[in-house]
Amino acid sequence: MSASPKQPGRLGDANLTLRDDPRADPRMISAMEQLGLLQAAPSPISSESSIEEIRAFCDMAEEGYEMLNDTVTSSWPEAAGVVRETKIIKGVDDNDIALYIHHPRQSDKKLPGILHFHGGGMVLMSAAGSIYDRWRADLAATGMVVIGVEFRNGGGKLGPHPFPAGLNDCASALAWMNNNKSSLGISGIVISGESGGGNLSLATCLKAKQDNQLSAIDGVYAQCPNVSNRYLDKDPGLPSLFENDELGLSCAMMAALFKLYDPMGENARNPLAWPLHASHQDLQGLPPHFISVCELDPLRDEGIAYTRALIDAGVSASCRTINGVTHAGDMSYRDAMPEVYEASIRDIKGFAASVCATSG
Repeated sequence: MSASPKQPGRLGDANLTLRDDPRADPRMISAMEQLGLLQAAPSPISSESSIEEIRAFCDMAEEGYEMLNDTVTSSWPEAAGVVRETKIIKGVDDNDIALYIHHPRQSDKKLPGILHFHGGGMVLMSAAGSIYDRWRADLAATGMVVIGVEFRNGGGKLGPHPFPAGLNDCASALAWMNNNKSSLGISGIVISGESGGGNLSLATCLKAKQDNQLSAIDGVYAQCPNVSNRYLDKDPGLPSLFENDELGLSCAMMAALFKLYDPMGENARNPLAWPLHASHQDLQGLPPHFISVCELDPLRDEGIAYTRALIDAGVSASCRTINGVTHAGDMSYRDAMPEVYEASIRDIKGFAASVCATSG
C-alpha cells in the first residue's frame, strides 16, 4: 500500500521554512534573500500586547516597510505617458482625504476607472508610498484612470483611527468618484486593493449596498484580502492559516496588529470589518467580483471561501491562485518575476474592461 502524500507547507512539516518550501518560486526566494527577508524572527508583539506596545511596533514596522518598498521600486522603469494629480476632498466625518489620480496623458474615449485601496492591514502604510504609486501608474498605463485613497489607518502615521474611519474614507472616495465620472472621463468604477486594501474593497461594496449606493460600483477586484479575523483562533475550515503561517506572513502578528483596527473587539463578526462574516442576504445583488490569492499565503483560503460565498449568493464571482508566491508576492518582486507582476496588471485591466460600460 502506497504512503499517503505529504501535506503541503507546515501541515506536512511544522518546522518548514520558506527557503525550503518546494512550492516557492526560486526567483522570489532569491529576491527575498537579497532583501534580507528570509531571516525569520519571533514576533515582538502578540494579541496579549497592550495597545500602546502594538502602536509603537506599528510605527517602527511602517517606517521599515516604506524604506524597503523604496529600495524595491528604485529599479522599476517609469510608466510612460501617465499623468499624476492630487485632489483633496472632504469625507463624511468632515476630514480631509487625499486622492492620488493617475491617468493616461491622452485619451479620446472614456476609460475604466479603478478606485484603489493600499495594503497594510488597515492599520499602516500610505497610498503615497512608492510601491502603490508605481502600481497605480502601471495600471493607468494600460488605459485606465486610477485613484488611490489616503484613508485613515488604525495605527502608524495616518492613525490611530480604528474602524470604521478608514472604511468611511473609502466610501467617501467612492461617492466623489461616482459624482465626477464625467470630468474624470471614466466609463465605470471598479474597486480594487490588496491585503488590507482587499478587505476594504469588499467591505466598501457591502457598505454601498447598505447605503443604497451599489449602483456606483461596476465590479470589485480584491487581491489576497484579509477577511476572516480568525488569526488567533484559527479556523480549521481555512487550512492555509495553518499550512502557510510564518511563511512570509504571521498569523500571530496579524492578530496583534488588528487590535488597532478594532481595539475592543466589538466588530469581531461585523461584515463591514471582516467581510467573510457577511450573510447570504448581505451578498445577494452585489456586482461582479474577482478575487486573486497567493498559494503560499495564510490568507489564501479565506479569499477562496469568500468567492464561494458570493457564488452561492448568485453573484458573478471568480478566483485565481498565483502559484509559488507569498502574500502579495505578485506585486512585490517585479524585477525577479516580471511576468507574474504584469499578469496581475493585465488581469485587473481585463476585468475592469469587461464590467465597465464602453463609450467612444
